Amino acid sequence: MKIKDIPNSDRPYERCLKYGPEILSDAELLSIIIRTGSRNVNSMELAGQILALNYPKEGILGLLHLSLQDLTAIRGIGTVKAVQLLCIGELSRRIWKEHSVDLHRQFTSPEVVFDYYREDMRHLEKEQMRMMLFNTRQVLIREVLISQGTVNASLASPREILIEALRSQAVNLILVHNHPSGDAEPSLDDIALTQKIAEAGNLIGIPMIDHVVIGDHSYVSLKERGYI
Repeated sequence: MKIKDIPNSDRPYERCLKYGPEILSDAELLSIIIRTGSRNVNSMELAGQILALNYPKEGILGLLHLSLQDLTAIRGIGTVKAVQLLCIGELSRRIWKEHSVDLHRQFTSPEVVFDYYREDMRHLEKEQMRMMLFNTRQVLIREVLISQGTVNASLASPREILIEALRSQAVNLILVHNHPSGDAEPSLDDIALTQKIAEAGNLIGIPMIDHVVIGDHSYVSLKERGYI
C-alpha cells in the first residue's frame, strides 16, 4: 500500500499537522523525513525496516550507530535519504549537548561532565579520548579530541595532551573517554595513563582535576576512586 492510499486521517504527515509531532510513533516520524518509499514498500514500511535493524541499540537509538553503507543497503534508501537520516542522528547529539550545559556553566563535578558528554559519547563504536580545558573560573574554553583508538583501546601520550593544554593557556584539564562495551570500570591502562598525566601536569602547573570514563548510562570518576 502506498501512503496516498492510506486514509488522510491516518497518514503521518496529516496526523502531525492536526495533533503535533509528539503523538507520532518513531516509525511515523521517520516516514515523514523519508517522505517517499520505493515501488514495493511505502515510507512507513521503510521506517520500520530501519528501526528493526539489529544494532547494539534497537529502535530509534539504532540511528546513532548506522553508517551510510548500512542505510543504503536497505532497498528504497538512497544516498540522499541516508544522509538526511545521518544528519538527524548528529543533530540529536548536538541538541542534547547544548541542552545539557551552556558555555558559562562551571564543570565542578564528574556528574556535570557526564551529563555534557553522555549522549555524545556513549553511542560511539570506538574508544575516544577527549580533553576539556578550563580557565581560572572553571569555565570550558576548549575541547580537544586527543585520540580515537580501536574498539577497546585508546592511545594518548602525556606529551601530546600537555602541549595542547599549554597552547590554550589552560589552568587545568579534565580527560574524558568512553568504553564502547558500556562498562565504565577503568582498566589498569586507564589508571596508569591517568597517573602519568596527572604527575606531568603537576610538574608544569596544569593539574588534571579528573578523568571521567563514560559507559552506557554510567560513569566512573578516577578522582573519586582516589587515583588522582
